[in-house]
Amino acid sequence: MSSASLTRVILCLTVMLPLASGCDRQSGTTAQPQAADSAATPTGAAAEPSVGIDRSHKGAALPDLTFQDAEGRTLRLPAQIGHPLLVNLWATWCAPCVAELPTLDALAARKGGVQVIALSQDMGAGGTVAAFLKGKGLTHLNPWLDPDATASARFAAASLPMTALYDAQGHEVWRWNGGNDWTSPAAARLLAEAR
Repeated sequence: MSSASLTRVILCLTVMLPLASGCDRQSGTTAQPQAADSAATPTGAAAEPSVGIDRSHKGAALPDLTFQDAEGRTLRLPAQIGHPLLVNLWATWCAPCVAELPTLDALAARKGGVQVIALSQDMGAGGTVAAFLKGKGLTHLNPWLDPDATASARFAAASLPMTALYDAQGHEVWRWNGGNDWTSPAAARLLAEAR
């Protein structure tokens, strides 16, 4: 293995291992309850990210990142400004990610709503991600690839899935940590905040 390849693997593992900790439970199970405040976390212990809304990045600009699919088409995030944008970080090996994909696909199928960009954090061949989505019957999500976990690093995602909503001007509205039913009435109310 070349030095450059080894460096890439180490970089990816450094970013991906912490993300995997949020994806180890099977979909449909309840996460362990979180402490109500930081005082309940023992000194020196890292707090596990809470499932749900995070408004601490409100107003942040959409990062200037570019992604490709397996066919070489490119997607530059700032070029999508002009309408609400939902950016979802996911992976094929993440059970909560896979569980929410059908609801993201249904949301992506709606015309005139929020644009859904699902960024796969899987390492390896991009065709695998496209085949995975096709095998699940998910026809409205484009298989955008982020094999180096650039988006996870830029968003400082502690676990997957992580979803961020941006308004039409490219300003962050909120982030959602963990899986969600993106077709639910509660999600519709959250998505309406970008208008």
